[in-house]
Amino acid sequence: MFQSFDTVNDKSRGPVRLAALRDELASRGLDGFLVPRADAHQGEYVPDSDCRLEWLTGFTGSAGIAGVLSDKAAVFIDGRYTIQVRDQVDEEAFAYRHLIDEPLTGWLRENAAEGQKIGYDPMLHPVRQVRSLKAACEKAGAQLVAIESNPVDAVWSDRPEAPLGAVKMHGMQFAGESAADKIKRIGELIAGKEADTALLTQPDSIAWLLNIRGSDVMHTPLPLSFALVPTNGKPSLFIDGRKLSNEVRDELSALADIAGPTELAPTLKALGAEGKRVLIDTGLAGQALYDAVADNGGHVVEGQEPTLLPKAVKNQAEIEGTKAAHLRDGVAYAGFLAWFEKTAPLGGLTEVVVAEKLEEFRRETGALKDISFDTISAAGPHGAICHYRVSNDSNLPIELNSVYLIDSGAQYEDGTTDITRTLAVGAVTAEQCKHFTLVLKGHIAIATARFPVGTTGSQLDTLARIDLWKQGLDFDHGTGHGVGSYLGVHEGPQRISKAPNSIALKPGMILSNEPGYYRADEYGIRIENLELVTPAAAIEGGDQKMLGFEPLTLAPIDLRMVDTKLLSAFELNWLNAYHARVRELVGPLLDGETKAWLEEATRPVS
Repeated sequence: MFQSFDTVNDKSRGPVRLAALRDELASRGLDGFLVPRADAHQGEYVPDSDCRLEWLTGFTGSAGIAGVLSDKAAVFIDGRYTIQVRDQVDEEAFAYRHLIDEPLTGWLRENAAEGQKIGYDPMLHPVRQVRSLKAACEKAGAQLVAIESNPVDAVWSDRPEAPLGAVKMHGMQFAGESAADKIKRIGELIAGKEADTALLTQPDSIAWLLNIRGSDVMHTPLPLSFALVPTNGKPSLFIDGRKLSNEVRDELSALADIAGPTELAPTLKALGAEGKRVLIDTGLAGQALYDAVADNGGHVVEGQEPTLLPKAVKNQAEIEGTKAAHLRDGVAYAGFLAWFEKTAPLGGLTEVVVAEKLEEFRRETGALKDISFDTISAAGPHGAICHYRVSNDSNLPIELNSVYLIDSGAQYEDGTTDITRTLAVGAVTAEQCKHFTLVLKGHIAIATARFPVGTTGSQLDTLARIDLWKQGLDFDHGTGHGVGSYLGVHEGPQRISKAPNSIALKPGMILSNEPGYYRADEYGIRIENLELVTPAAAIEGGDQKMLGFEPLTLAPIDLRMVDTKLLSAFELNWLNAYHARVRELVGPLLDGETKAWLEEATRPVS
């Protein structure tokens, strides 16, 4: 559930642990080592037992990597964490570098020396990454060396045990398609790639395929595992058997052959020895798994995990489930907003208190399994930090006459939610209202977009930004990400972003719609709904099959921050229609006081 995080660690641990790692590397004849934030599944959330980067450096962000040489070290983070890294990591031990602008590959080319051996754990680095790292080392005359056991683990004396979260079957009323039918469907896709079997390293892919859920990581119901899916016959599931009750094991055994995780590499080697063609996603699968096939005579077919696109296109049961989840969440959120509007101006609230209160409203539904990510509860200047993570040290009060941003979500068994609202606390400035309204115009542009079949999210992204661009403004994050069905709140392969993306949007996909604007050290604005891609009515005179979006999120947009003079008649009609929808669906489920608040919060504007 909700946690607040201390961003100021004991930095003295970093140099001590770095020295211990260097001693271990020297004993192995290594001149350096690479420490990614990732585990073997490259997931958004990493179990405590795999938080090697955090243990070594103190950095707790969700993306990063460290490069360690005998005489220097650096930690590489992206733009979300430039402030956090300074709070958490000793700069005397680790130089700070930007993951994109000053990448690890460039650092290796500049700092690795002729003849040096740089070690890496081949289970933790995907094939594509290893190729670029090898090229960088070779450019410097050094050698990138795969090692069998991770030296960080050798010096991490109190390393936690691997998680053993119980696996549960995900009912047909939620899944909408039997695991047997999914296995058959995916097998046909694998055959179409001219492969004999496919390796799945993503636990959400496996959870979707076998209709199971787990509890191995925070906020996402994943059973950490691997799988091999043949074109015909039963898949093999590689999972710690202690996660399976007798009942679950019996059900799963009818679908898949069950083995321990240590059996994966030998199985891949055996497939290689048989000359099999194994489909592997080189952007996700560790180098060790690729080598197990390729070095033993097998042929690797490089391609995307075959489950990713089918998982992204939700079936009718999943769509109905997510609508039910959003309605339930909308009721909880209305209660929260009514409470906040009444309480915040009185003073005494903090970022942590508000985040905990929102979770309390969601728990009162009786259906909350977890929050879907760490709540971004951001007062005033913290709102300008796109992925702010509240801590006991950073916890700000919610002040009168300020702007407050809260980005949160919930995991229900029938669906996953994600919503951001920016709220006025007392009086706000004309400039803040202008910026809010420009963001709203971008949100409406995406929500009302009609686009031909075959359109990608990157082709829509400009719609969210054009009104900001006209004012010389922009936001430095994607406009939308995919969302799972009681799975990951961030799900590919579709997205709406400046970054090129070749995945066409399809009916049944769920994406966020979350343009924003951020004034450094002052405030942040973001308005986020989840949207369902749907077939759209034909446009008179047109000859293209069109798609559009249906809003799933049901929560008022703060009218106190809307400058209606900046909205067109079309945009005003959308805002009023959206609020009428919220009123119609959520209103009947509220008590009298909150219902009266909702009526006012969603009143028509002109």
